[in-house]
Amino acid sequence: MADTAFPSRDDFAALLNEKLGGEDEGFEGKVTTGKVTAIENDLAVIDVGLKSEGRVPLREFAAPGQKADLSVGDEVEVYVDRVENANGEAMLSRDRARREAAWDKLEKDFEGEGRVEGTIFGRVKGGFTVDLGGAVAFLPGSQVDIRPVRDVGPLMDIPQPFQILKMDRRRGNIVVSRRAILEETRAEQRSDLIQNLTENQVIEGVVKNITDYGAFVDLGGIDGLLHVTDISYKRVGHPSEVLNIGDKVKVQIIRINRETQRISLGMKQLEADPWEGASAKYPIDGLFTGRVTNITEYGAFVELEPGIEGLVHVSEMSWTKKNVHPGKIVSTSQEVEVKVLEVDEEKRRISLGLKQAQSNPWNDFAEKFPVGTEVEGEVKNSTEFGLFIGLPGDVDGMVHMSDIAWGVSGEEALNMHHKGETVKAVVLDVDVEKERISLGMKQLERGGVAAGGADGVKKGQISTVTVLDVRDGGLEVQIGEDGAIGFIRRTDLGRDRDEQRPERFQVGQQFDAMVTGFDRSKKPNFSIKALQISEEKQAVAQYGSSDSGASLGDILGEALKQKDD
Repeated sequence: MADTAFPSRDDFAALLNEKLGGEDEGFEGKVTTGKVTAIENDLAVIDVGLKSEGRVPLREFAAPGQKADLSVGDEVEVYVDRVENANGEAMLSRDRARREAAWDKLEKDFEGEGRVEGTIFGRVKGGFTVDLGGAVAFLPGSQVDIRPVRDVGPLMDIPQPFQILKMDRRRGNIVVSRRAILEETRAEQRSDLIQNLTENQVIEGVVKNITDYGAFVDLGGIDGLLHVTDISYKRVGHPSEVLNIGDKVKVQIIRINRETQRISLGMKQLEADPWEGASAKYPIDGLFTGRVTNITEYGAFVELEPGIEGLVHVSEMSWTKKNVHPGKIVSTSQEVEVKVLEVDEEKRRISLGLKQAQSNPWNDFAEKFPVGTEVEGEVKNSTEFGLFIGLPGDVDGMVHMSDIAWGVSGEEALNMHHKGETVKAVVLDVDVEKERISLGMKQLERGGVAAGGADGVKKGQISTVTVLDVRDGGLEVQIGEDGAIGFIRRTDLGRDRDEQRPERFQVGQQFDAMVTGFDRSKKPNFSIKALQISEEKQAVAQYGSSDSGASLGDILGEALKQKDD
């Protein structure tokens, strides 16, 4: 009786084990049902049948972002961490109870479709925390939405579906994805929507995203790509120049790939094509005003009207500026006048000329400075074959080395002049097509062609000439007193070497010579040697032959005798 009236500590433990399911099963680490006996401040006092009650924070009875709905007398499930702590109270946890129950349910869901409902309630490194009815899961930032989300605030504390990607109960690790649910839902919607769409169909959509290469338009659950080249016929540098996120736009479906579920859209297809009838609107050789829209290394693009641009090739930009970047001739947005050179409607190309819309400086020069006109300019460059002279109209003329001076070699003549020197010359020839101007400097000496001219002088003509100047390279001579001025080279002063000495002649001396040709300035070239050979041939033909036995001296003597008679 004594033992029954006063049970020992072991007797009490035995009775407790009996109540909780047997001696072999411990009380701790199990989920049990208790009753709320009181609510003190932020704590709920719960009796689970132990010798002391336990206290659980009210927040453990509330969903994330909500208040606890708990009253005295309510029965709740809690997890017994310890039967008794240092203060003699039972240590209980509502979260652990919910977590254990949640894990049981989650494992079943994971074996099935893997879809669960949860609430995003916190942010951690690399993602977010999700409450899955008591169990806490990790939501990676890349799995929140199909596209990156800048602000997750609107998604917080809202129950929504998630897909379990992996879970490990031993480690307490669960990874979920919201994106997988959205993609699955989206794929179902896309499949249904894409079946109702057809190519060339006109539909209204909302601009959802803008990139460098185009814009994505939401067609009501499915996105289509509006490429930058299909926004407008006119040049669009970036889609943001025309579109904004949220804009409602009317588009035409260009292509549908039902396998990849990709849709290509166009806006310009709903407008009139400006290239239709372009050949009639822009006839060849027509002059038009346009705006420079783009400059490249090979030319500049000029907009003639919205949607129609033509290319001015670098070779068609300037008559005089060669091998320069187009940006040094025109600038972006500049209004320019151009001439149409070629139109290809099929390829949507128009070739334009900028220089053709301006007067040809070579034509202008030829009209203002005809052949024989004296001009003055600066030596722009000296080459191994001549001098380039800057002329009025921003054109250059060339003085060939043989036309720089009389009686000296070409190299010596080149060394007589230097870059930057101002010189005078006479126009010898203007080739407008080849854009070449030939000049002569020596022709200005003693009048040259401009003063005497070579009119009436013919090749093979024998004339009496007067020595005007004796030089190392030959003689400068003139026919009569006001006739054409020409030159006899040293080698043409006679047949024999002794006769080819300029110093044996004197200024004012007269003699006969034959015209053998004309130089670039049409000044005659004379030759004593050619006259001697010609007279010899005539004498042999008239007074003897190689078979007569007469000597050349006899023949020439007879010829001279007949001439004197």
